[in-house]
Amino acid sequence: MEFLFASAVGILTAAGVYLILRKRTFPVILGLSLLTYGVNLFLFATGRLMVNAPPVLNKYAEVAYTDPLPQALVLTAIVISFGMTAVVVMIALGAYLSAKDDQIDMVEDTTRAGDDA
Repeated sequence: MEFLFASAVGILTAAGVYLILRKRTFPVILGLSLLTYGVNLFLFATGRLMVNAPPVLNKYAEVAYTDPLPQALVLTAIVISFGMTAVVVMIALGAYLSAKDDQIDMVEDTTRAGDDA
């Protein structure tokens, strides 16, 4: 189970990084979402992956328990990533409507307004 979970985290992270490096805005937004999913799964796994274990330690029974702090961190990260994705989509939509293209251009303009050459 741990191998499957670690593979899922690795695949989500690799696909997210690959999509972030694209030249269009929509794949960049999808890559950012996949990267946040991978990080959320990683944070969730830090609380120990256990089946049928209570999330809080019971003082009357000596059973293994899962840590509730990573679960709370993941819930907070989901809300933050949803808001961040909404903002990035609106910025990308505004850029697309103003430029009529969603290509990301990283070329610097070397000519200046006062130069003749």
